[in-house]
Amino acid sequence: MNHENSKKTPDGAPFDRSGSQDSLDELSMDDYWKELENIHETRGNNHEEQKALVVKEPDEGELEEEWLKEAGLSNLFGESTGDSLESMVFLSTLTRTQKAAVEKRVETVTQTMRKKNKQYQIPDVRDIFRLQSDSKGKVCDGSEPSTVRTCENKNETQDEAKGPKFSLGIDEQTSPLEDMRLSETAINLEISFSEQAANLKDSSVGKMCKGGGDDTLLPNFRLPKDKTGTTKIGDLAPQDMKKVYSLALIELTALYDILGTEFKQQKAAKIKTKDSGLFGVPLSVLLEQDQKKVPGTKTPLIFQRLISQIEEATLETEGLLRIPGVAARVKSLCQELEAKFYEGTFNWENVKQHDAASLLKLFIRELPQPLLTVEYLKAFQDVQNLPMKKQQLQALNLLVLLLPEANRDTLKVLLEFLQRVIDHRDKNKMTLKNVAMVMAPNLFTFHGFGSKTIEQSKFVMAAGTANVMRFMIQYQKLLWTIPKFIVNQVRKQNAESQKKEKKDKAVKKLLKKMAYDREKHEKQDKTPNDADVPQGVIRVQAPHLSKVSMAIQLTEELKAGDVVARFLSQKSGNVQTLKKEEVFLYEIGGNIGERCLDDDTYMKDLYQLNPNAEWVIKSKNS
Repeated sequence: MNHENSKKTPDGAPFDRSGSQDSLDELSMDDYWKELENIHETRGNNHEEQKALVVKEPDEGELEEEWLKEAGLSNLFGESTGDSLESMVFLSTLTRTQKAAVEKRVETVTQTMRKKNKQYQIPDVRDIFRLQSDSKGKVCDGSEPSTVRTCENKNETQDEAKGPKFSLGIDEQTSPLEDMRLSETAINLEISFSEQAANLKDSSVGKMCKGGGDDTLLPNFRLPKDKTGTTKIGDLAPQDMKKVYSLALIELTALYDILGTEFKQQKAAKIKTKDSGLFGVPLSVLLEQDQKKVPGTKTPLIFQRLISQIEEATLETEGLLRIPGVAARVKSLCQELEAKFYEGTFNWENVKQHDAASLLKLFIRELPQPLLTVEYLKAFQDVQNLPMKKQQLQALNLLVLLLPEANRDTLKVLLEFLQRVIDHRDKNKMTLKNVAMVMAPNLFTFHGFGSKTIEQSKFVMAAGTANVMRFMIQYQKLLWTIPKFIVNQVRKQNAESQKKEKKDKAVKKLLKKMAYDREKHEKQDKTPNDADVPQGVIRVQAPHLSKVSMAIQLTEELKAGDVVARFLSQKSGNVQTLKKEEVFLYEIGGNIGERCLDDDTYMKDLYQLNPNAEWVIKSKNS
């Protein structure tokens, strides 16, 4: 690769490294190519050459089959075909565009299986959707492709109208033009991203703005306030996060389908990996051995320690992350760390700041599979091909939700660190643009298959991945937010499942001739509690605090933070040792498994959304 030629901009304009404008103006790529050159040099001198990752080419229909399994819909095809309760409930909560994405994949698998002369019955997913709609006494009208709507808010039954309402990604009051104005500052998390894209695509506004606009400056996107609380990754219980994963996969696929961008999950051939050590060890193995030393740790100890080493020196060092350490010294330190880190005998005083930065980047590159995963690395790269910055951000939000927990947690710590480096840009000359240029090759050029892509279309790929890197750093708070429309779909699934479970239980009780006694017993148990809590009052439990229970009157202005503050104001016993930032109010049960509430959640609004929930104050570790 001729790096000298690559560094020049098309018009020959000079590169101003100290410029404060965080953009890819004049397509200045100097830092990117220098970093790539350093990476090749390091790999050439590496004492143990990393095996190139081999990506398997899937057979016809295999990709779609795997996609359906990942989405939790494997029972829609093959020998396991059947109308399982869980899948039927899941399908009933999908938006129009999400259903279309599922139908497309099932149709491909169906045709493939027919070609292979499979003997078992393969259902038409459109019949499945029709059946589950008919079972509710309502049918979604899909005959108007330009109209964004679902049957949930068009033909509600009287029974459903009494309960809490869930928005499943449809907003009939917001026009595409209004949505365009909002996109300059706020990201709409209440409407399905793919539905927003379909709405824009079908409108003259969408045609007008597609592919247009200045592509150098990042918009000032902000997280909109939600009266029922913002849900962050880590706020939901594991059983609900599993539903979030399936919904995010379907939503991302639907978004890519609408925008005409191919979405393919890659799959790596299995390779033998190290089962101990620091560099070149899978994240899961690292965490398993680290959690024996520090229970509950979510990111590798060596990763944390390298970041600490860089920060201890000062983040004001000019060229931090850009200037490489001495290659021979970095290699020697790497070997010494492998031998002494876990023994606690490694001397960190010998590690210079630029060497520590080089070790940090080496750690990321040497992971047996990329930090952004083999499955989704190409999808992260392809974000650059989406027509609007808002859609690029939406896709990244969904991709972050799809990452395994260990990868996501490690990426979060990395991005937070990079932002702290950027915060000192006046001194270290490392702007958002510069940091993105330096870090993009470390995340996106991966052992053979990544670097080959660079060779094929190096400039476009480099500029695109640097842009994606900028997005991830700039909007990281937004990216770790679970969109409200997905949380509402989870609530809808839970509510529907509970309804069906109650009906099944009632039938069993009747068959066993125990229904009368059990219902009578349940009524006797519930009556005192119902009388105990008047209308408009919630009972909040705090088992770990001195005041273990309190009745709270709901008002229009009461927030979750106010409830926590009332408990903490009871100065006695264990409460004295707890700080406000250590305890949270949780919404438990009803139509959600468990959800940690942010302090700005309006309790009356949330109570109306989930009247059957219990309210508990506890720490995140309890």
